[in-house]
Amino acid sequence: MDQAAARTHSASHAPAIAAKRPRGRPRKTADERDDGNRRVELVNAAARLFRKKGFDATSTRDIAAAVGMHSGSPFYHFKSKGALLYAVMDEGMRSAIARQSAALQAAAPSAPGAAALLRVLIRNHFDVLLGPGSDFIPVMLYESRSITARQRASLAKLQGDYEAVWEPVLKALSQAGQIKGPVKLARLLIFGALNWSVQWFDARKDASLDDLADAAMALFVQAPSPARQ
Repeated sequence: MDQAAARTHSASHAPAIAAKRPRGRPRKTADERDDGNRRVELVNAAARLFRKKGFDATSTRDIAAAVGMHSGSPFYHFKSKGALLYAVMDEGMRSAIARQSAALQAAAPSAPGAAALLRVLIRNHFDVLLGPGSDFIPVMLYESRSITARQRASLAKLQGDYEAVWEPVLKALSQAGQIKGPVKLARLLIFGALNWSVQWFDARKDASLDDLADAAMALFVQAPSPARQ
């Protein structure tokens, strides 16, 4: 057997050598690629399901199925179902703050008075609670017992930032005699009434969000007295 034939014979009978596994993190699955988009999909789906079924009754498998993932894939993006719940609440508050800011900026060119500004705030709040993509804040309102004390404190800071914008508006209305009682209590009562709408409002049967805003204004704000006009 010449040398070339020997080499061919040796190669054909050599044992197969297993390919080396690459070091480092395992290759991502299709469910794990494009982290940003998949994370957003999970948060949106979780918000819908947590609002519809409740946190306890919603499984991670339910959330994964809603976005077409394998049942264990959400844990690539979130450590636990509780972490996903907090992400829903955090996103809800940050989005609400951004939407409120945009609503006020849109109203700014007309230099509205305090009553008109309050209507802008109330109408936007109804949109946050009841409009498109409105699952986030209701989840925060009714599932806060399921997150940690530290998470609640973080959300309370965001909630404070959101409500702080209302304070000077309500003070101006109080000084004009259009809101009675202490401003702090008025703010709490107004938010309590507005937030409760998520329990009873049905867009298919009830009034529009503009109708709700007009009704809230009629309920909370009195006409200025002639002496203060």
